[in-house]
Amino acid sequence: MEAMPLPSQADATEVPGPTTVLTRGPSGGAPSSSRSITQTVNGSHHFKINGYSLAKGMGIGKYITSETFTVGGYEWAVYFYPDGKNVEDNSLYVSVFIALASEGTDVRALFELTLLDQSGKGKHKVHSHFDRALESGPYTLKYRGSMWGYKRFFKRAVLETSDYIKDDTLALTCTVGVVVSSTQGQKLYSIPVPEPNIGLHFAELLENGLRSDITFEVDGESFAAHKLVLAARSPVFKAQFFGAMREKDSEVIHVKDIEPPVFKAMLYFMYRDALPEDCELSGAASPTTCSVMAQHLLAAADRYGLDRLRMICESKLCEEVNVETVATTLALAEQHHSSQLKAVCLKFVAANLAAVIQSDGFEHLRESCPSLQCELLKAVAGVEDDSEMEVPVVVNVSKKTPLDAPAMDGSDVNGRRIRPRT
Repeated sequence: MEAMPLPSQADATEVPGPTTVLTRGPSGGAPSSSRSITQTVNGSHHFKINGYSLAKGMGIGKYITSETFTVGGYEWAVYFYPDGKNVEDNSLYVSVFIALASEGTDVRALFELTLLDQSGKGKHKVHSHFDRALESGPYTLKYRGSMWGYKRFFKRAVLETSDYIKDDTLALTCTVGVVVSSTQGQKLYSIPVPEPNIGLHFAELLENGLRSDITFEVDGESFAAHKLVLAARSPVFKAQFFGAMREKDSEVIHVKDIEPPVFKAMLYFMYRDALPEDCELSGAASPTTCSVMAQHLLAAADRYGLDRLRMICESKLCEEVNVETVATTLALAEQHHSSQLKAVCLKFVAANLAAVIQSDGFEHLRESCPSLQCELLKAVAGVEDDSEMEVPVVVNVSKKTPLDAPAMDGSDVNGRRIRPRT
């Protein structure tokens, strides 16, 4: 069995709470106020179970557990019972529970369990407390090992012939919302603080050329700049101006293989940490022109070690990936060390292989990046690199995970049920 945990993605959802107002007392003092805010701190965990058919028959009450994950300052774990949790069900159902895996007393929380539809149709099976009025409020877990979940989560015979299982694998997403409360007092005075504007001042240096000490000649156009600023932003410029192999007393540098508009936009980014509003990458021009600009800026960013600019370009090019562009974009990503863009392109090719092979850019990809053919085959076959594989989960629960004898075996710790949402 394999657990595939992702980092918890925490967020807070505010729920209107009571407001206490203290009125003017006998002393005639000014009134004061405060408010209590109750909200949930949410986090999700993805649990994938590979080899489902091998887990069957392990016995009623036997379970597979995910790695623990943290939400709201507490640890949690997902428990999956292939043969069900209760003897009376005679293994007709699979059971799924969420357990409090760390020390805690009267922890109040909301829960959501989602069985993922792997056909791509998006017909996930969802059991959720979120966005729903609960008669008695959130559920309370009394202590470590307390559980909430379903003894009859899904009928096994139906599950095993459904789109929820693919390649002998099923996937669950668990969301926990821990309820927290805080009280805020009245702020008597406040002074607004302006937004940071250091980029504006540095941009003025670039525009007026004050105290510039280096000039770039790019295809007949000149750009004045400042060595210290460029060195602070780019390891390449730092080595060029101040490293052991620095160009002594150089005041003019001739730049090849970069067009003037691209170099100008790159310089602006280095001073401002943003692209100029009139840059074609911003979408002012046609999508094709924006994509071409993003490609050129990506190459420039890689050349000068500007990681944030490269990521901005990767994000833009990712939006433009389609059957006609994916091959050339994949080649570009491979040449300029754009790992995330490369991963997106490989997944797209794997899902649309027949159409991509017929595209004009595929032959260019084969010729320019022959080493990618092996990775393409792995992507099509759905084979992951060993470095990305997760450590298999042991069925026995360690001392840090929920107890061998779970406290609850009902629908939830309060004996309540909710109606499934599909």
